[in-house]
Amino acid sequence: MTVTRSEARREMYPLRARNLEVRSTERITPRMIRVIFTGDDLADFRSDNYADHIKLFFPDEETGEHRLPVVDENERWNAKDPGYIFRDYTVRRFDRQARELTVDFVAHDHGPAGRWAMRAVPGQRLGVLGPRGTHYVPHDFDYYVIAADETALPAAARWLEELPRQATVFAFLEVADAAEEQHIDAPAGASITWLHRDGAEPGTTDLLERAVRGLTLPEGEGFVWVAGEASCLKNIRRYLKESGFERGRTADVDGYWRRGTVNLDHHAPPED
Repeated sequence: MTVTRSEARREMYPLRARNLEVRSTERITPRMIRVIFTGDDLADFRSDNYADHIKLFFPDEETGEHRLPVVDENERWNAKDPGYIFRDYTVRRFDRQARELTVDFVAHDHGPAGRWAMRAVPGQRLGVLGPRGTHYVPHDFDYYVIAADETALPAAARWLEELPRQATVFAFLEVADAAEEQHIDAPAGASITWLHRDGAEPGTTDLLERAVRGLTLPEGEGFVWVAGEASCLKNIRRYLKESGFERGRTADVDGYWRRGTVNLDHHAPPED
């Protein structure tokens, strides 16, 4: 018998720039900082799914100038304007009633976003653009495989928390070491495996590839989502294709970043 599943679909949101205020900050692990934003501009904000991402606009660290994007009537803006300092982040959580937008930052001092997060205090303001749209993945697959490094961990954790409580899930989460493991309210039957680099630099290991290849898949049709350093994902993408997974329908492999590249466009076609 052929099972007819719900169709994956995309929906575009109106593109709007927002000026938000930091409500609170919390270091949830030694290398992960959670910032909760608030503000009246969140009244019409939307974020419906785990991979929804926004652009955060940071002040110039030398001059203090803070430029927010100007979006025209056609919902276009100049991303090449050198005055804009922005980075892409996924929405960890959005509470419409409380008007709270939660974003998790990797704490590091080699980029404006990480440095800003380490110094952030309540009352500071930040520009936010998006999300531009969302991707709905059906909740009726027989199983799900989630594999992500810490840049995609907020999206992975959100998806684990939003999947049906009876879902069968296998998650592989790559972090620096055991201290970076965090609590995730996953489905009761979820299998979560933390992968530790233990001194290796981010984006230099095959931990995710070995984990995905080593998984014995259950019966039925599943959906696989993998995200992290783009170069590390090439072999995983090939393996999934060889294993019968279809890009977009039953698999999504998303390069969230690439070593040596600033503001990687992860909407661009992947380099197979």
